[in-house]
Amino acid sequence: MNHVITNRRGLGAMALAVATLAATAGATSNEGGGRIAIKAGLIHTAAGEPIRDGVILIDEGRITAIGPAALLTVPDGWTVREAAVATPGLVDAHTCVGLAGFLNTDRVNDELDRSESVQPELRALDAYNLDDPLIEWVRSFGVTTVHTGHAPGALVSGQSMVAKTTGSSVEEAVMVPAAMVTASLSDAGRGGAGNPGTRSKSAAVLRAKLYEGLEYSKKLAGEEAPPRNLRSEALAQVVTGELPLLVTAHTSQDIVTALRIAAEFPHLRLVLDGAAEAPRVIDEILAAGVPVIVHPTMQRSGGEAEELSMGTARRLVEAGVTVALQTGYEGYVPRARVLLFEAAVAARYGLDRERALALVTIEAAKLCGVGDRVGSLEVGKDGDVALFDGDPFEYTSHCVGTVIEGRVASEHELWTVR
Repeated sequence: MNHVITNRRGLGAMALAVATLAATAGATSNEGGGRIAIKAGLIHTAAGEPIRDGVILIDEGRITAIGPAALLTVPDGWTVREAAVATPGLVDAHTCVGLAGFLNTDRVNDELDRSESVQPELRALDAYNLDDPLIEWVRSFGVTTVHTGHAPGALVSGQSMVAKTTGSSVEEAVMVPAAMVTASLSDAGRGGAGNPGTRSKSAAVLRAKLYEGLEYSKKLAGEEAPPRNLRSEALAQVVTGELPLLVTAHTSQDIVTALRIAAEFPHLRLVLDGAAEAPRVIDEILAAGVPVIVHPTMQRSGGEAEELSMGTARRLVEAGVTVALQTGYEGYVPRARVLLFEAAVAARYGLDRERALALVTIEAAKLCGVGDRVGSLEVGKDGDVALFDGDPFEYTSHCVGTVIEGRVASEHELWTVR
């Protein structure tokens, strides 16, 4: 049977159909000392054409060979796993998993501190809970890398990080301890908890803080360093381009404001998040060369996101905008969404299937600054692989295993194990 990603009308229901089976997958490990061979009827590499009847060899956490089974020999003594379809481990371009606890109680919810409106010094690394069951849950759906951090509920809510969805410690899991500074020009960042109450006030405060960071960066470059100030340091890293500024904005008005502010700082690297009305201002986004992490289609549409569309990703990609997909932040339950569902919806609404998969693999990895390690199946890259028993975008298919750096991190009884 061929397991090519195809156009099926049932794609929209995929997450509901696989949730019960996939969510039961547990962490495990392979017995081959980090040496594992994965055989699949079809391998989507995200680096070229799919490989039929292929093999992936992973040794000491890295891919050492990949190609047709007829050309590769599996060494004796290696662990072997077989599945119908293999893809790169999925990369979630923006989530709050690890900070937003699955119990949805104050004790485990660290994604947002409401004591002040501007806190760029708050590190996701210091709040990341590696033991939260949501991490295991998303991993069971093939997610191996997450860009996670503080939620868009304040003007500047903190920092984000990039981590693998496994590890014996946070330090082992983390790939990028400080990935971006997260800000919001959306309704979530206005009003209440000390936040500015209007669009003009939000823009003025954000602009003023960035100029403070610029002045601090000049002092750091001077002969006598200023007293250490963590908040100013983080802002300085933003304006000098060391850390991108991730700005949640949905309306075209707020998107253009974010572009306007960013243009005042030549080295600032802006990333738009959400962007429900991005199709209204595609020309402006293209002119600025700004990437977009498109809103989850599972997000509730309404209010500032009333123009949320299942075709947003396709329209931006076709226009030439750099795009990645995300599961985003959910303020209530479920605390995390299904990333593969987002790609399946994008494909169902007109995006080329391989390109849709790329938005949750290599394109997401590049946008998050880890494209040299993850996001595609290539020699030298991390051995992160998601395994399926059929077309990944088909609602009847299951993620039957997740391999991270050559170790089986999650698996299901549908595996063929030798």
